[in-house]
Amino acid sequence: MSELPPLRRNFRFQMLWIGAATSGFGTTLTWLAFPLLILAITGSPALAGLVSAFRITTNLLVSLPAGVWVDRWDRRRILIAAEAVRFASLTALTLAILADQVALWQIAVVAVINGTADAFFSPARAAAIRAVVAPAQLSSAYAQEEARSHAASLAGPPLGGFLFALGRVVPFAVDALTYLISLVCVVLAKVPRHPEAAARRQKTRMRADIAEAGGWLWRQRGLRAGLTFSLVSNLVANALLLPVIVMIEARGGDPTVTGLVLAGMGLGGLLGAMVSARIGALLPPGRLMLAVVGFFALMVCATALPFGAYWPTVPLFLAMVAVPALNVALQVLVATMVPDAMMGRLTSLFGTASMGLTPLAPLVGGVLAQYVGGPGALLVIGGLLAVNVAVAAMGPGLRSLDGPAPGGDPAPPDDGTAPGELVLSGAGEVVPHGSPDEEPVAEGSGAADPVQLDRETMRER
Repeated sequence: MSELPPLRRNFRFQMLWIGAATSGFGTTLTWLAFPLLILAITGSPALAGLVSAFRITTNLLVSLPAGVWVDRWDRRRILIAAEAVRFASLTALTLAILADQVALWQIAVVAVINGTADAFFSPARAAAIRAVVAPAQLSSAYAQEEARSHAASLAGPPLGGFLFALGRVVPFAVDALTYLISLVCVVLAKVPRHPEAAARRQKTRMRADIAEAGGWLWRQRGLRAGLTFSLVSNLVANALLLPVIVMIEARGGDPTVTGLVLAGMGLGGLLGAMVSARIGALLPPGRLMLAVVGFFALMVCATALPFGAYWPTVPLFLAMVAVPALNVALQVLVATMVPDAMMGRLTSLFGTASMGLTPLAPLVGGVLAQYVGGPGALLVIGGLLAVNVAVAAMGPGLRSLDGPAPGGDPAPPDDGTAPGELVLSGAGEVVPHGSPDEEPVAEGSGAADPVQLDRETMRER
């Protein structure tokens, strides 16, 4: 068998990566610009939070139906349509700001539209990565994805604040342009169009399709345990932002100090993405989940030590170093289990199941910070994470995660089939890949990993 060309020569993946890197960077520019714009218009922090909640809630409500449609419809067209919609909505908002005619309802509509487009784009892109990356290169591909998102989260917010200071319209105009670039990249990537058995599923009801994916997931004891573990972990871990801010202010730090401290998380994640393969090779997925979240809990408790306003930078940096390795390992694990015909539904289901309680995280963090103070709240959060790890370690669920061998890459099938022809699904059935009218594609997965203990949810709240 001929040696695979290096991932950097995989044109379709690199187009998807460049497009996501560009639009992701544009999105991080507006994490800060959106609330600043709302505050400038209304002067109300509550309304700024409410508009953010619109987007998050819309995304959660639309995710499962969107996953079903991603498994039924032309995935290439979904990707193109989602980017076109996001480009159009940001362009309309940019023009309204430029004309000094922007109103709160317009910003809310853009939030709802983009939340809906996100719900379609994410599972479709996950399936696209599965289709264009060979199994032996999945770890490298996911590590590159992690580096992209951490780099964007590190550079975007401060630059977004700087651009907003130059002019309210600037960060939104740049964000719109990045969606246009991403749209072009998606077109050039030419991802495979139709999932397997799409025609058959169009004759079934949406409820039946969701139940089919839910039934498959229920039979995977390890994934089920991992999602339960991550549901609690994500809720608790994403509650630490407000306590950190309160603690830094109590120690005499200003917003600049807070930004530098939080930048430590981005730097840690970026470094972690570079060494994710080495860290991921140390333990199998189940034990890696316990080790990473346990270490994260320890570092959260360490932030409460009374060493000054800048001290939290150190433990938060260290806490994030191991997270990309966990994300990569779990993505590769899912890649060996999820049938292509269910990629859209299961990607949405994973996201909904693991992140469903996360919108409550700011409330939990705020209440704790108000009643026990920043350091006390961080000790409670770290303690709850530790309890979650201890409870999960006592059960057999996470230990049953028997994905690829440590190191991350799934082995090719040994049943005599040609690579890219057949794959054994997690449900124990042989699932064919690649319809006759499509270009030959490599197998893989872009399924969302069950755990996201990083900046992904924190930055939107």
